[in-house]
Formats: sequence, C-alpha cells, structure tokens
Amino acid sequence: RDRYVRVPTSMSEAEARALYSAQYGQERFVRLMPAGQIASIAHVANTNMCAISVTLAQPGLLIVVSCLDNLVKGASGQAVQNMNVMFGLEESSGLV
Repeated sequence: RDRYVRVPTSMSEAEARALYSAQYGQERFVRLMPAGQIASIAHVANTNMCAISVTLAQPGLLIVVSCLDNLVKGASGQAVQNMNVMFGLEESSGLV
C-alpha cells in the first residue's frame, strides 16, 4: 500500500529511514528494504513478513510502500501472531 507522507523539507531520506529503522528494526516480521529498493509482493510471498520501503520523492515528501502476503500475514497469520503474544508464547510460534 502506497502512502505519501509530508516531512520537514530539511529531512533527508537517510534520516527518514533511520526513524523507520528505530521503530521497526527489532520487529521479527518487518523488513525495511534497502535504500533504492521498493517493497513488492515478491519480498513477502508465502511469509508472515511485512516489507516496507521509504523513498524521498522530493524535499518534504516521502513515499512509503508496505507489502504483505494476504494469505499468510492476512487474518489467519496475524491471529496466530496475536494469540502468541497474548499467551506469552514466542511471537513466531507456528509461523516460521
């Protein structure tokens, strides 16, 4: 899903990517794509992963793309992940 995000015109792509990395870098099922690579279904097919790409389109405007495999990460995979967290199990149990 594409999103356009307004940011301060002084923010660089590297700074924006650092913010996303700080937020999602330790999440097991989130993959921040390398600079210059756009997230696509090919990055997440048959997995419980969410791929995110961050691109500075112009000063002050980020394009954020996130992709997930709706058959795995959709309702069923997310339900298993949520149940694991709720019952104090390893978040990835039954998913990897």
